[in-house]
Amino acid sequence: MSVPQAAHRAMPQVRRFGAVNWIGLWTLYHKEVRRFVKVATQTLLAPLVTTLLYLAIFVLAIDDASHKIADVPFQSFLAPGLIMMAMVQNAFANTSSSLIIAKIQGNIVDLLMPPLRPVELALGLTLGGLTRGIAVGLVSIVAVSLLLPIHVHDWAFIVFNAVAASLMLALIGVLAGLWADKFDQMAAVTNFVIQPLSFLSGVFYPIEALPAAFQQVMQLNPLYHAIAGFRYGMSGTEAGDPLTHALVLAGVNLVLGAWAYRWFRSGYKLKP
Repeated sequence: MSVPQAAHRAMPQVRRFGAVNWIGLWTLYHKEVRRFVKVATQTLLAPLVTTLLYLAIFVLAIDDASHKIADVPFQSFLAPGLIMMAMVQNAFANTSSSLIIAKIQGNIVDLLMPPLRPVELALGLTLGGLTRGIAVGLVSIVAVSLLLPIHVHDWAFIVFNAVAASLMLALIGVLAGLWADKFDQMAAVTNFVIQPLSFLSGVFYPIEALPAAFQQVMQLNPLYHAIAGFRYGMSGTEAGDPLTHALVLAGVNLVLGAWAYRWFRSGYKLKP
């Protein structure tokens, strides 16, 4: 073997990836999941305690076991909304905190240097947030079922709305994390966007209790559609057409996904 041939074999070879860098995508997703699993007391147990506290406070405040909303006991009406609210808030927190912390600490380069395409970056981060949202939802359902009878009306709507809503807030968290430059800006998004959308989405009350004008405004809140669809899957309580809720969530996710991809592709607030 000639010297040039031996030297050529000793040189590191360029690694080839197919249409998708599956190893890189899995590594990013695995990192995002490990982030919240390592602090499960904060990321899984704390939302569970908050959900149970809300449930206890409102049940005690009503103090009427016979009180019903849409022909279901108040507790059964309230529980799906509280579970969904916990899921979406934690899906948002996972992706938004991951990006804002990386930007402020200066290790965002660890995310940008690997051979990951914009769609892979967006997908890896979003799936991590989705996983945290679903994990919080499962833990909450198990805990609530120990206190209240949990009825399943339609598994398909439960699964779809849980996944679609967690995905939606994970994507919003990605966009917020890309946009924010400091914790104050991220806190503003949480306090003035996410929390109002959550509390004004029909978690604690039926939409029929609102004046007609406000009922129309509620239709513009995507979290209302998520909670209404999830509640229908669990209790069979209908607030509007369940299929319409599903279509709204699918459309919003498509728009948010394209938005996140465009920002990653352009390097929005990531590249000088």
